[in-house]
Amino acid sequence: MKISVGVKIFGVVVVLMILVGAAAWYNANKLQDVQTLLQDVHDTYTPAYQALARANLRSVEEGLYARRLLIARLQAPDDKAAIQRLELAASGKSRDADAELATVRRIIGREISDSSSLEDKPELARLDTRLEFLQSRHREYEAVLTALEAAIEKGDAAEQQRQLEQLDRLRDVINSETEVAREEMGGLLDSAFHMVEHGQSLSTRIGSALLALALALGALTAAVITVNLVRPLRRLLHGTTLVQQGALDTEVPVTSRDEVGELTAGFNAMVRELRAKARIRETFGRYLDPRIVEGLIDQPDRLAGTGDRREMTVFFCDMQGFTNLSEGMTPAGMVRIVNRYLALMSEPVRRNHGIIDKYIGDGIMAFWGPPFSPAADQARLACAAGLEQFAALHSFRAELPDLTGFRRGIPHIDMRIGVATGEVIVGNIGSDVSMSYTVMGDAVNFASRVEGANKAYGTRFLVNARTAEMASDSMAFREVDRLVVEGKQDPELVFEVLGRKGEISPSVEAMADRFGEGLAAYRARNWRSAVAAFDSALEAVPEDGPSRVFRARVQRLEIDPPPPDWKGEWTLHEK
Repeated sequence: MKISVGVKIFGVVVVLMILVGAAAWYNANKLQDVQTLLQDVHDTYTPAYQALARANLRSVEEGLYARRLLIARLQAPDDKAAIQRLELAASGKSRDADAELATVRRIIGREISDSSSLEDKPELARLDTRLEFLQSRHREYEAVLTALEAAIEKGDAAEQQRQLEQLDRLRDVINSETEVAREEMGGLLDSAFHMVEHGQSLSTRIGSALLALALALGALTAAVITVNLVRPLRRLLHGTTLVQQGALDTEVPVTSRDEVGELTAGFNAMVRELRAKARIRETFGRYLDPRIVEGLIDQPDRLAGTGDRREMTVFFCDMQGFTNLSEGMTPAGMVRIVNRYLALMSEPVRRNHGIIDKYIGDGIMAFWGPPFSPAADQARLACAAGLEQFAALHSFRAELPDLTGFRRGIPHIDMRIGVATGEVIVGNIGSDVSMSYTVMGDAVNFASRVEGANKAYGTRFLVNARTAEMASDSMAFREVDRLVVEGKQDPELVFEVLGRKGEISPSVEAMADRFGEGLAAYRARNWRSAVAAFDSALEAVPEDGPSRVFRARVQRLEIDPPPPDWKGEWTLHEK
């Protein structure tokens, strides 16, 4: 069953409210009981105690007046006025005492009959019975007092003595019972005060206990919810860190059915999606450049068949001597050699931010340009990749004995590179079933042609004029020819990459200078000067292919001169 975080928090708040409400309700009830006790003390016990005290006082006063009345009757029987005054005073005090006792009994009787009162009913009933006896004693006292007055009037001394003793005995009984009733009333009053204090103390203790229980339960529940929330969030944070570090096999356990559980499940789904994309990148990265794969996965709209026209640098390289190497080898051995060669030659391209478009047998087609490399650096990066390939070729040659299993008779392996910079169409080219992110245009064709032109000139690395212009700050070039390739009518300058500036040997620099002089004389139809310059270039670098090619070409042109409109271009009929 799914319980959301909001419901859990709301449940905790409700439980806390119930506990606090229970504590408040209990305190309110106890406070009501205490209030009732205080009200009873105020309305019952205190007035009853006061009335009982007044009854006792009136009874004592009545006894005093009775004594004075008896003395007046014995000593001054003729003073009627004084005797009458004393009789009125004694009878008044007697009525007052009866009235106070009646008041006490009425108050006690009301409390006994009140079912909602909290007093001790048996104690009140005993006190009421005692007061009833006290009223009977008081009436008995008045009867004995009347009998004593009658004996005094008759002059019966013996009867007087007997009634007087009876009166004194009743007086003592009344005083004693009145004192006992007063003490009991005082005890009930004290008990009521103790009940009030106990009620207040108990209410405070239980209220504090309930409040402490509410706080403890609230703290415990908050701790449980916090742990249940924070622990999965910490696991999520740790999982996110691991995924950020590349651990795409990370899975966070789902331990709840609330929003945190849904978030965890969503995180796991996201990681599975990332893992699937990573597998796609890894798999298709073997067939396409990883940057193209990443772009097509992350930006599906790039699958649209539209193309962009932009200036790019196109690169072709091809192994030279592979045909002789492959003779007598098994297909598996040939594949092993080609794969090793392509692996070594692909690394410089990728290291210099190039995009490998395709492998053509033992050849590689690649390109540079936005968005994969800065536009201003594309020609320099392509030239740098080619020079690094030549450096890697030495390692490949050293591995050939182990790759082929031959220790002797291994043919010389070399490579040719052609690069052209120009405007091309770049984008996804193909059908609805299969597409390829590639480049096409005149620059592509020209790069392929100049790669093959290396064979005709005896060179290894030829580029077009735009490439030489863009990379001239870091690379050393020499102009080789004004070339018309197959399928083109206009000639285009072709340059050879000599190396990085500052790394060219003096002999190569001298050769390039002499070759430049010979090329200028060649285009000016000054055949003898051209031959002399090319001979000087060969003296500096005897194996220089273009110098040999042009020396032989000049010798033919001396015999068969070009037409008058010739400007030094040369048509290449080989692919």
